Amino acid sequence: MTAKDLLDALGVPAAAYATGDIAARSPIDGTPIGQVPDAGPQAMADAVERAHAAFTHWRNVPAPRRGELVRLFGEELRAHKSRLAALVTLEAGKISSEGAGEVQEMIDICDFAVGLSRQLYGLTIASERPGHRMMEQWHPLGVVGVISAFNFPVAVWAWNAALALVCGNAVVWKPSEKTPLTALATQALFERALTRFGQDAPAHLCQVVNGRAATGQALVDHPQVALLSATGSTRMGRAVGPRVAARFGRCLLELGGNNAIIVAPSADLDLAVRGIVFGAYGTAGQRCTTTRRVIAHASIHDELVARLERARASLKIGDPRETGVLIGPLVDQAAYDAMQQALAAARTQGGRVTGGERVLGGAQPQAWYAAPALVQMPAQTEVVCHETFAPILYTLRYETLDEAIALQNAVPQGLSSAIFTNDLREAEQFLSARGSDCGIANVNIGTSGAEIGGAFGGEKETGGGRESGSDAWKAYMRRATNTVNYSRELPLAQGVKFDV
Repeated sequence: MTAKDLLDALGVPAAAYATGDIAARSPIDGTPIGQVPDAGPQAMADAVERAHAAFTHWRNVPAPRRGELVRLFGEELRAHKSRLAALVTLEAGKISSEGAGEVQEMIDICDFAVGLSRQLYGLTIASERPGHRMMEQWHPLGVVGVISAFNFPVAVWAWNAALALVCGNAVVWKPSEKTPLTALATQALFERALTRFGQDAPAHLCQVVNGRAATGQALVDHPQVALLSATGSTRMGRAVGPRVAARFGRCLLELGGNNAIIVAPSADLDLAVRGIVFGAYGTAGQRCTTTRRVIAHASIHDELVARLERARASLKIGDPRETGVLIGPLVDQAAYDAMQQALAAARTQGGRVTGGERVLGGAQPQAWYAAPALVQMPAQTEVVCHETFAPILYTLRYETLDEAIALQNAVPQGLSSAIFTNDLREAEQFLSARGSDCGIANVNIGTSGAEIGGAFGGEKETGGGRESGSDAWKAYMRRATNTVNYSRELPLAQGVKFDV
């Protein structure tokens, strides 16, 4: 199906993507598949004002009823999963199973949020004063702004929006300029759910505003955006974070990752190779959780590298819609150029590179396919410490587990990590306070493919934000501590006397 066929089936009017100065191109072959206007700062400001008005109504709707809207949205996603997944593949270049997996993430977080709508628990707290009760409540926060990236064009928005909605908030979404059409399709499905939901939902509860950097900056700077959730590069986070802090807003940052897998002498190498190859080369290396580094014990390093090289060379590269293809295109030429610059730097810094060359350039001159690269490094040099958003896997050696953990932690980012080992003590040390310093730490699975039930996010230059499961919902609400005096006395805390 063409982009037009998919968008028509998903309920997006042709006028929404027929004209504009932002061109949507498919990385599969580089062809244009639509155009959208750059809305601009004023349109974004207007959208936030509308969202704030919607919030003042929505916060009064009981949370379980809010959950019903999210349930209906999940039903729309289930009904249109194959079409939205196909659009994700077309616009972002993911292989078909990964496109479908992204939409499944949206469905999963809707299911999670529906249950959460009946579990926004506070606490009852013992008071030191007789005849008093203390408690805490969680209240809706306000307008939640979401800035998403091209590599997960719809799932990350859903992580935020599903929680924000059941928590009583309104949402304004600024998608990546590289993937505006999937955002329009998602919004169309959400509006179908709104129609089924009825009059409890105010107008403008969720809005999409496409645009470039200035449009996004208007969302970042708006004083009525109570929480700004931004996914992207560390460079972007350094620009966004201080601006939100300057107006005392809340910021939830999901930024870069430079994720490592430690492979211990006792590891099941068959299992490790499978986890490493998907982690390093799935989504053409364009996940924030992509495995960038393998830190292998010296005794098994060479055997592991030989196995990884055989697996790497066997991966089928091509049109991600074709059966058997595992590596699709890079998103654009800039991504390919960054990959080549990193490989050149690795060679200069002593690396031994296999793969990494451009492929299918003759058949697809406007697309940017690259062979996955495997790079044996003599040390953790500057290029290894830098996140390159491409299918490049660096390998390093270690002698002791303490050395391996130190290597893993000695990068600016702190998102995801893993160890393959059958030694219980090694596994527990890796998960302990003196082990991995990442927000995600796994044993005998890779760094990629997190489930929605756990909180997703990382430390250091990854930004410190947490989205999705566990108690990440608390970021979307404000806490109020309440004390109720049901006695006829007025004792003061800490024994203070102030008699009048």
